[in-house]
Amino acid sequence: MSDWESRVGEWIRLACVAEVSAEKPGNVTPAHRFDDVACQQFLQSAAIIGPILSTAGTGGVGRTICEAVTATQTAVKRNTNLGIVLLLTPLAAVPENLSVSAGIGEVLSALTVEDARFAYEAIRTAGPGGIGVAEEEDVSATPSRDLRFCMSLAAERDMVAAQYANGFSEILDVCLPLLHDAEESVAHSRRRIGWLATHLLARYGDSLIRRKCGGEIDMTVRVMADAVLTAGWPDRTGGEAAYQRLDRFLRSDGNRRNPGTTADLIAATLFVALRNGDGLIDPEGQFQFAQ
Repeated sequence: MSDWESRVGEWIRLACVAEVSAEKPGNVTPAHRFDDVACQQFLQSAAIIGPILSTAGTGGVGRTICEAVTATQTAVKRNTNLGIVLLLTPLAAVPENLSVSAGIGEVLSALTVEDARFAYEAIRTAGPGGIGVAEEEDVSATPSRDLRFCMSLAAERDMVAAQYANGFSEILDVCLPLLHDAEESVAHSRRRIGWLATHLLARYGDSLIRRKCGGEIDMTVRVMADAVLTAGWPDRTGGEAAYQRLDRFLRSDGNRRNPGTTADLIAATLFVALRNGDGLIDPEGQFQFAQ
């Protein structure tokens, strides 16, 4: 493994650890587990995928996605990171000499039918909930088009797929600026990722919630998240009650309202910030938002 691959792998691990270690509404965190999975499985998954995804630039995006998902399933027997792997793999494949924003388009344009076949195998292996059936290039069949095209067919119903279609626009143009806004706007570092998650829920809802629970529930989540921000959470005392209402709502119904896509977007955003050298790691090597 080259020095560059080692750094990429560590950024991937740190991003995934920081995401699951942060208190966020509705997600698995150190303080909140689901019936079938806890924070430890996500930490284990982060350690597994870092070295695998770091070689995406030479190993191929689709093959790397499949290897990472298969390794995760073998170790933890749960779908802890399909969306994260789908997002991080093309980001990790951007060459060292290019920024993510300059290089991601080339990576996406080079995706092949073989990449699609490997990615479809990974999706079937992970068995995500609420995936449904597509009229064209359904994941249960063998794809006949390249991975970016196949993802574009799902872009309207899945925010992860949309990133392949639009060049990671939400990550680069919305999530990353919001992450920097959090550094300026939120006094308590432990709440910054939660603040980012709440902003994304207010702006987009969550495509996993939308697929599993329907548009009405998703709109309710957006309204509740907006109310949290309007109340000034986390720095105003009155905002905490609104945040707790949102968190309880997302954790009800057997965690079917888990905003998993939002968590995936956050992990990808943290990786880009780390790769950009945006000062999220302090001089002692600690991830500031995970303190």
